[in-house]
Amino acid sequence: MDLSIVIPAFREEHKVAHDVEAAGAFLAGHGLAGEIIVVDDGSDDDTAGAASAARIPDGVDFRVIRYTPNRGKGFAVKTGMLATQGAYALFADVGLCVPFDNALRGLDLLRSGACEVAHGSRKLPDSVLVRKQHLYRRVLSWLFRKMVGLFMGIPQRLSDTQCGFKMYRGDVARELFRACRTDGFMFDIEILLRALAKGYRVAEFPVEWRCDYDSRLHPAHDGAGVFGELRTIKRRLRDEDGGPEE
Repeated sequence: MDLSIVIPAFREEHKVAHDVEAAGAFLAGHGLAGEIIVVDDGSDDDTAGAASAARIPDGVDFRVIRYTPNRGKGFAVKTGMLATQGAYALFADVGLCVPFDNALRGLDLLRSGACEVAHGSRKLPDSVLVRKQHLYRRVLSWLFRKMVGLFMGIPQRLSDTQCGFKMYRGDVARELFRACRTDGFMFDIEILLRALAKGYRVAEFPVEWRCDYDSRLHPAHDGAGVFGELRTIKRRLRDEDGGPEE
């Protein structure tokens, strides 16, 4: 199997079918043997039913994983990634923020052996922002990047840790997510740090991106939880390495 596509979803009954159908069309249109895995993260609407009703091209494997209660985006992506079988694996946010054709750029990087982890980035010169975030979210995003870079030690060359369009060599994805313990939004940071610690090469590729204003992350409301997750990640990875106490 060439490519596994994981779509985490929470309260997305009005959007998720479009994502599933776009993913299926991408796989079929490019002759990729693949699978689509939707993970319903304990939604209290009909997200799972809407996803299951999507029209999938013949030859594309498809399944919906549902559990309760809601556990967080990180847990949903981990659940999907551990269920993948593809030589390569992608997770993509609901809302078609990044068209699936953009995955060809990441696949080229992975297939050529240039890296083991390929991140879509909205910050590269060739990236196209079709619909930008509101100004206050752009300011908060800039502050977040600065804070994460300093506090978590993210290399400056990595410009966009939070873009919801990331690709991995399949075995690497399953290894990294098996070790991941962050259930919330900051799972990207833990996965990235684990990849770097393992010596895996991380490359970025430009994307066409359209902001989905119906985001599940609300900076003003979730800010304290985000910072708490980052502190926990830093402490956990330090303890695993046997490093000194702060």
